[in-house]
Amino acid sequence: MNTFQDLCKQYGSILNGTPQFHNGVCSVELDRNLEVTIQGRPSRAELHAEIMFESLDQYGNALNLGETVLLEAEVPYFINILTRNGIIISALHNHWLFTSPTILYLHFQSIEPPLLFAKKVSKAFQSLKR
Repeated sequence: MNTFQDLCKQYGSILNGTPQFHNGVCSVELDRNLEVTIQGRPSRAELHAEIMFESLDQYGNALNLGETVLLEAEVPYFINILTRNGIIISALHNHWLFTSPTILYLHFQSIEPPLLFAKKVSKAFQSLKR
């Protein structure tokens, strides 16, 4: 049987990122290579995605959570891929005003095996500009 740390390593591998393990949470942060200005100033802050799981149960299901920054044009396709794969969209909103291009933040979640969630999310990320 896989340990939580082993699952975390596999999770990171599926998502093409480096997993972090802290306080019972496995998370992977992925940078988005976006050229964005906020109020006319270049910004690299908060232009990433974070995908995580925690609360693994005896059946192998976990609470899976994700948040990513999206260009406005990426939103419909990304959401379509997630929802077709049974992932719940919990929020879509902006963090900053006066951005160019317009960027939005999408939050999503599920209860399922974390490696399955990672595969679904990885497929959605393949549709995005890095």
